[in-house]
This record gives sequence, C-alpha cells and structure tokens, in this order.
Amino acid sequence: MDTGQLLGSGRSADVYALDDSWVLRRYRDDADTTPELVVMSYLSAFGFPVPRIGPAPQGAGPGDLVMQRLTGPTMAEALTAGSLDARRGGEMIAGLLRELHALPPRLSLDPEVRILHLDLHPENVMLTGHGPVVIDWSNTTEGSPGMDRAMSALILAQVSLTPGFPAAEGVGILLTALMNAMAGDGAIAEADLAGAVALRSSDPYLSPAEHAVLGEAAALVDAHGR
Repeated sequence: MDTGQLLGSGRSADVYALDDSWVLRRYRDDADTTPELVVMSYLSAFGFPVPRIGPAPQGAGPGDLVMQRLTGPTMAEALTAGSLDARRGGEMIAGLLRELHALPPRLSLDPEVRILHLDLHPENVMLTGHGPVVIDWSNTTEGSPGMDRAMSALILAQVSLTPGFPAAEGVGILLTALMNAMAGDGAIAEADLAGAVALRSSDPYLSPAEHAVLGEAAALVDAHGR
C-alpha cells in the first residue's frame, strides 16, 4: 500500500499525506485503531471538533487510520511563534476539555462519567481556519472529567520541569494560564491527579527525563490547584 509523503512522526505513529484531503496515520506497533475511530465518529456527530474519518484504502492494516487533512499550525507551533499567547492558549485547552465533558458518554450509564481524551496538550490541538481541532485520540476512555484536566496539567508541568527543554519557561506560563482557566470547573481531586500520575508513569513512550520529574510535576499541579 502506497502511504504517500511523510508529514510527521510522533512517539508511536507516523502521518502520511494520501492526497490534498486525507492523511494516513499509521501506528508502528499495529495497534488497533477501532476504539479511536469509534469515539471520533461519536464526537463528530455531536459537533465536537475532531478530524473527519475517511475510508480505509485497500491493504490498510489494523494500525492504519485515514483522517481529514487539516491545514494550520499546532497550538504548540503557534505559541512558539508568538501568534498565540499563553493566556489564550490556556483558555482554549480548558474550553475544549469543558466542551468535551459536556457531552454524554458513549458507553457508561454513570451520570458522573464522561469521554476523556487523556492527552490534550498543545501538540494535539490543530489551529485551523475553522477553529481548533483535537487530534490523537489513542488514549481515549471514559471516566472522571477531573482526571482529564489533571492529565493536561500534568503533561504541561512535566515539560516545564524537564531539563534542557528550550521552551520550559513558556510552558510554565501556559500551565498557570490553564489552571486559572479551569478554576471554575472544580478542583482537581487527589484521586484524579493520582490516576493521571499512574497512567502517565505507565506510558512506554515516556523518556527517562520525563519519568524523573513526574513526582515534582504532580506536586506542582497540586500546588496550582490549591
């Protein structure tokens, strides 16, 4: 199967251009993309900003997912370029989480449970001409909305504390902006933060440097939430 031009690579997958309208996201370990596809289709039906899902080409494997080709920078690129400031970035992430958690869960009958992204950070938000679009739903599940908020904050805290990261100071400012923007959504419960830490520590793609600052990052999120 011809995958086309390589557009980018993440920790677990590569993205290829199929044509002007569609891209192919291919997991290197052939992880099954069905759960991701189902959740994105469900959210799209409610109008939540996710890429449209395209037809699987002939020869596609379980780790292949065809999606709408989006035009625009990631939020991370916009923050680095200065075309988006940290306050607005924090408000945007908080708003996307709030919009996601306002939707009913797909599976659970528990009224407190919602669909979670569990990896919503600036590199997973594309700023298109039609507004922000959330990508990479590989970690999605259902659970407490507080855990989703905790995870977004924890990821930013880790980056801000990772030695040698060039934009660490800017990410720290973004973390403060995010926590301020989420203040009206309720405090992050101790159990939600602990759940986010446990999930993050089990991520096989986490670098040793990221593992090393995880405890400090959790303490930073906890301090911001007080």
